[in-house]
Order: sequence, then structure tokens, then C-alpha cells
Amino acid sequence: MQKINNDLYDQLGERWYLAQDDPVALLRAESRLRNPWVLTRLKEIFAHSDRSPKNIKILDVGCGGGFLSNFLAAEDYHVFGVDLSEESLKVAQKYDRTKTATYVKANAENLPYTDESFDVVTAMDFLEHVENPQQIIDEISRVLKPGGVFFFHTFNRNLISWLVIIKAVEIFVKNTPAHMHVLRLFIKPKELEKFCSRAHLQTKEFIGYKPNLIKKDILLGLLSGVVPESFSFSFTKSLLTSYSGYAIKT
Repeated sequence: MQKINNDLYDQLGERWYLAQDDPVALLRAESRLRNPWVLTRLKEIFAHSDRSPKNIKILDVGCGGGFLSNFLAAEDYHVFGVDLSEESLKVAQKYDRTKTATYVKANAENLPYTDESFDVVTAMDFLEHVENPQQIIDEISRVLKPGGVFFFHTFNRNLISWLVIIKAVEIFVKNTPAHMHVLRLFIKPKELEKFCSRAHLQTKEFIGYKPNLIKKDILLGLLSGVVPESFSFSFTKSLLTSYSGYAIKT
């Protein structure tokens, strides 16, 4: 059984934010689309409340280099990020312009927080890196307040995902580590919906992603093994490969 390579995140350092010849550049491009979507949904969900962002506690599980955590901290939310990679946490802390986010080394299977202590929990590009997504989602639900929001992003498990997310990245992007993704760990939307339901989380939305590949500079860049800075994603109704969504704790 092929194991996933999660040690690669300890090697990125500043490349989290600077590298174009690495799959992390695709993650940054994805975040440029996804982060504003998360913010919009947050504002919609908490619109009935008179609470300011500073009074809304957010936990980013598997925060990596802090792409979402730092974005939300810049929007004045009370943000905590947890990850097992100390090196990634150092980078996240360095790039927190607000110096308000709290970063902690922690295992998502045993979060160091009391029950019902967060208004929002996020797990972006994380669930496909663990062997036990149900246990992780159960733990996320434990620390989430009733009525709280769980945001997620992961990959669908099918042949097209294997071709696009695994093989195409290995072929077209330099410095792609071996076993960065493993197909058996990808999660079908219906499976994720069941995981959430078992953890008393009711899914409210799923939204897919597609890469924008028609520009000449994008194609030339990928042919040279580099992800151009202009590389971008768009939302789509199709959940065939990459998808996000959110659920509410009942």
C-alpha cells in the first residue's frame, strides 16, 4: 500500500510563497480563488450576528504555510493555525503581516483545544493527506460550536483526478516530489458528505475548480516546468476533480 509523502512540507521553507517551479505554486493559485470565497461565505453566514470578526474564532487545521490563516487574519478574524510541520508553521508565522495569528504544532487527530471552542474550522488541501478522514472530521466537530462552520477542500477519487492532479503535475511541474498525492486517499463528495453527517455536520455547499489553461503564457510556462504567476483557477459546478464546500454543525 503506497504511503503519502507528507515530509515534503518540511523542505519548502520560503518556497511556500516564492517558488514557481514547484507544485506549491498551484496551491497558491488555488488559494487566490478560494480564500475570497471562504470570506464571502463567512460574511453571509454570520450576517445575522452583530459580532465583529475579532470575536469569531477560526481554527485552520493543516494550515501549512498559512495561505488561508494569514488571509483571514488580515481580515481581522481571530485565527489559530495547527500543523505537524514545524518548518511550515515558521513560514506561516513569518508571513503573517498582522502578527495576530496563533500557530501551534498539533496533531489533527487530537487537537489541543476544549470542546466547542471555535466558531469556524477549516481543512484545506488536508483531508487527502490522512489515512483516517472520519477521525479527523470527528475531532473537528468536537472543537466546533453548535451552529459553527466547517470549510473543506479536497480531491475527488477517479481516473480523471489521477490523470490531472497526479500525473499531469508530475509531468509538467518541476520539483514535484514523489507521492505528493496518492489516489486511494482522495475522497468522493458523497463520502465526505457521509463523514460529515456522522460527525453531526450538515453539508450546505459543494463547489468545483478548474484550471485556466488557454492563455499562451500558461501553456509555455507549463511546458518549461514552471507555473506562471498568472496561472489561475475558476469555479465550476463539476466536482470531478478538485472541490470545496462547507457544513454546519447541528
